[in-house]
Amino acid sequence: MVGAISRLIVGMTVRMPKWFVRWVSRRYVAGSSLADAVKVMKRLEKEGACFTVDVLGEEISTMEEAAYFLEEYQRLIDAIIENNLPSNISIKPTAFGLLIDRELAMKNIEQLVQKAADHDMFVRLDMEDHRVTEDTIQVVFDLHAKGITNVGCVLQGRLHRTLDDISRFEKTLGPATDFRICKGIYLEPEEMAYTTRQDIIEATNRCIDSMIASGSYVGIASHDHPVINHSLQALREAGMKPNQEDPRPNAGKSRHLKGPGYEFQMLLGVRGPLRRKLAKDGHMTRVYIPYGEKWYEYSIRRLRENPTIGTQVAKAFLMPWTNRP
Repeated sequence: MVGAISRLIVGMTVRMPKWFVRWVSRRYVAGSSLADAVKVMKRLEKEGACFTVDVLGEEISTMEEAAYFLEEYQRLIDAIIENNLPSNISIKPTAFGLLIDRELAMKNIEQLVQKAADHDMFVRLDMEDHRVTEDTIQVVFDLHAKGITNVGCVLQGRLHRTLDDISRFEKTLGPATDFRICKGIYLEPEEMAYTTRQDIIEATNRCIDSMIASGSYVGIASHDHPVINHSLQALREAGMKPNQEDPRPNAGKSRHLKGPGYEFQMLLGVRGPLRRKLAKDGHMTRVYIPYGEKWYEYSIRRLRENPTIGTQVAKAFLMPWTNRP
């Protein structure tokens, strides 16, 4: 019943005027400008959070569009440094032209990742739909082969292939491997992905176990209590705790602005109380900060892909005093 009501609210929201969608999205999107993102980070830094920032926008149609993302991310790196913010960056490879001209896209990505490396900043390659799963992984391998190691990617628990991909990373990059693991938001066909909530949660938990065992750095990106509770237990069994060195003999060296082999990650505006509880317990918590001119497209996509947001929309409208991100 709750799910049906939530889907109904989402269906109504995506048909509302743009101003209403902006009002809803202000909880989940920092704003349309870099200055907006910096303002949000300065506020949340006081709660002990660190960040990964994403310039909104995904697949492009011409390589000329890639120039915008390269320039904006360069501005973003400069702003993070200038404001001394505890942040790294996340990029979508298709925004740099991966599906149009792989060679030029690789050149763009390498230029950006190298600039970040010059400032001891980590770069996360977001994982998109199945068309670019293999290419995204290969970009990470290619950069590491060139000695540019401040980069890792996202893997999606829902995909059948993910456990094999974890094994490939362990064999190829060893302790330099750095993952973000999430359930995944792309609705892939059942021949390549788990499609029920319980199956996806169980598959994600298996991936987390495998990543911990491999010695990789593990960014646990989830708002689901079953995943977070499983992760906390798995970390305890591996002897991994806040504020102590990573005890795993196969773990890599610690990186700047990273936790002791792991961290918890959440989207801006989602499960703020849970994030603050994890931070209070000493765990490193990272907030995903999206901003940019494409805020409307991003907001509509997230509403359609995650209908459970509908209940949060209703709560924000009827009880705004509870809408603390």
